[in-house]
Amino acid sequence: MYAVIKTGGKQYKVCAGEKIKVEQLPADIGQDIVIDQVLAVFSGEDTRIGTPLVAGAAVTAKVLSHGRGEKVRIFKMRRRKHYQKHQGHRQNYTELQIESIAA
Repeated sequence: MYAVIKTGGKQYKVCAGEKIKVEQLPADIGQDIVIDQVLAVFSGEDTRIGTPLVAGAAVTAKVLSHGRGEKVRIFKMRRRKHYQKHQGHRQNYTELQIESIAA
């Protein structure tokens, strides 16, 4: 059984027992959270696709950690104009362990 959830403006395909990194959530480490924005639930031959969300479906997850991703280097340059700009960015994330999928 797996589901497609939406959090932080992105969509994730999740199964029970899986670890995923999502945009940072305001939750403490060890806390259980419920994600109720479920777009689709697939269970063998049974498929439920929401319009836009599946009614009554929820995914329970446990917060494992918070962190920062790899540095993305940004380099801008205009040729022959003596213009160069260096910048870096690290995105915050929350690591979740998917506990269960309730359809």
